[in-house]
Amino acid sequence: MNPWIIGMDLSTLPEVERCGGRFFDRGQEGDALEILKGYGANLVRIRLWNDPYSPEGEPYGAGTNDLPCVIGLARRVKAAGLDWLLDFHYSDFWADPGKQRMPKAWVGLDEEGLTRAVYDYTAQVLETLEREDLLPQMVAVGNEISKGLLWPEGKTPNFRAIARLLSAGIRAVRERAPQAQVMLHLDNGGNNQLYRTWFDSYLENGGADFDCIGLSYYPFWHGTPAMLRDNMNDIALRYGKPLIVAEISMGFTMEDYQAWERLPGDRRKGMATKPSLTEHIGYPMTPQGQRDFLQDVMEIIRQVPQGLGRGFIYWEPAWLPVPGSQWANDCAFSYLREPGPGGNEWANQALFDYEGNALPALEAIRDFRK
Repeated sequence: MNPWIIGMDLSTLPEVERCGGRFFDRGQEGDALEILKGYGANLVRIRLWNDPYSPEGEPYGAGTNDLPCVIGLARRVKAAGLDWLLDFHYSDFWADPGKQRMPKAWVGLDEEGLTRAVYDYTAQVLETLEREDLLPQMVAVGNEISKGLLWPEGKTPNFRAIARLLSAGIRAVRERAPQAQVMLHLDNGGNNQLYRTWFDSYLENGGADFDCIGLSYYPFWHGTPAMLRDNMNDIALRYGKPLIVAEISMGFTMEDYQAWERLPGDRRKGMATKPSLTEHIGYPMTPQGQRDFLQDVMEIIRQVPQGLGRGFIYWEPAWLPVPGSQWANDCAFSYLREPGPGGNEWANQALFDYEGNALPALEAIRDFRK
């Protein structure tokens, strides 16, 4: 694996392409994966949902990232000569600090049954990937697990159960994909107390060893770049593990955003559009502001003590606002018991503009020297 990771989470790319998304670099149309590779990308992150379908077989959307979808995209990534990271959500749909919903097939299992299910599922997925000659170079066991996983059994502060569940997944990775590095990934990369408390508690409860720490850092939610720097510098020395900013993004515009997303008022899960937000972030939401932000964050990662800052993964840089690709559809809202509305809700944070043109931030990524 490249010692300096320039990663891109492209989990929704196949859906965007099916819905008509097109990508351009300096006016020339091209494959988004190849364009990003040309700007230095060397790893692709792909999320995996257990069963993102209703009982009637209707897909939940947002890429419908089941195992066949993962295999198809991983095959493209390998053909392009890039590494990839498999991101287990251990859920049928989005998993993050606000929700770690039990997969439908695992509802009713006790802690012992869940532990076995995590091990078996992880092992089976990796066995399938091995048969396809597509084993990943890195595996994230859980996604943004700041508040645990597989609620309610694995919800903080029950770190005994959290450590047991995660250790089962790690054991499966060690056995079925021994060459892969194991990541444990939290959100809120500017919150040092969260990282100290979580990893101390995980280790004190006998959690299995892992290879690197992933951090999500969105400046509109997770504090200033200085807070990210202070946290990374502290936990690098405290735990001695390589650090990867496993999710990051920054807006390049707020102009006509809601019109593109077909969203009423401020009822949405994505980034707010109020001017006060840009003041909080400290960077204007312009192409140049996006570029400056990424340049500064890359400098922060490079300066982590003992060379333990190993790079970043930009979240969904190619999620264009094309009709038919949204974070959840009506079927998903029924499953989530949420009213909606849907929408892309990330297009103004991509590394391509609304028409699919590569943005200047990619030049900063390409020209950065580790």
